[in-house]
Amino acid sequence: MSAVSSARAAAYGGPAPSELNAQRPTRMPRPHAQRSRTPFPTVSVIVPTRNEARNLEIVLPAIAAVRPTVHEIIVVDGNSTDGTVETAKRVLPWVRVIKQTRKGKGNAMACGFAAATGDVLVMFDADGSADPSEIPAFVAALVAGADFAKGSRFTPGGGSDDITLLRKSGNAGLNGVANALFGTSYTDLCYGYNAFWADLLPLLELPPIDAPAPADGMLWGDGFEIETVLNCRVAAAGLKITEVPSIERQRVFGDTNLRTFADGARVLRTLLAEHRRADRRKSDRRS
Repeated sequence: MSAVSSARAAAYGGPAPSELNAQRPTRMPRPHAQRSRTPFPTVSVIVPTRNEARNLEIVLPAIAAVRPTVHEIIVVDGNSTDGTVETAKRVLPWVRVIKQTRKGKGNAMACGFAAATGDVLVMFDADGSADPSEIPAFVAALVAGADFAKGSRFTPGGGSDDITLLRKSGNAGLNGVANALFGTSYTDLCYGYNAFWADLLPLLELPPIDAPAPADGMLWGDGFEIETVLNCRVAAAGLKITEVPSIERQRVFGDTNLRTFADGARVLRTLLAEHRRADRRKSDRRS
């Protein structure tokens, strides 16, 4: 590791890049030219919410306390009825609050990404399970050369107070499918704490935020499949992925929306659909 990389990592308070679990290169060549990126990026944290008022009282001040300071915090609300918007503005007056344009976590994320002005975008759940003090480690991984910093509970230094044995086993199986299909070495496919350079957004081709909602169901990418969609698309694009150790805590207030079998089946369907999409893209490029 170069002295410059060490200095960059130290500047953001994260571990040295050698301590992070760097993914082996994917099989596809990188489709974009090498970008010039700042060693001191501005950071936008995107927090999707739906009835998370009590959790925001804890989460927002914790994010704001991160050093170096984040550039902005964007709360994306999905028609909360518990005073989430009012709580966010009261707890942190400078927070940016926007409304999502359709429904689903994926749409909320896409709306936050579109509104963000930072160089780096951090995906952060509002339930209190993620540790804001880990944000500098994600930024350090990106500054050190990664395109996408993938949080992992199952790489050395990571862990979870919340995951059950059943979900852990299912996650391991889905990791195996993803790694076989996309040539990655993910250890935690289903974890939603991730960060990436904002200049990658056009490459990810998420559903336009101004597209009308279908009469029945959701647009592909608007739902909880968003994390898997992003993981598949960055891998299929040949981007450099670095895993960052992360400790998952239990949700502070409220009940989880996770459904072990239904969500596992949805992730598997997403992997297969995204693999077909990647194959079509490769075929189109050849022709």
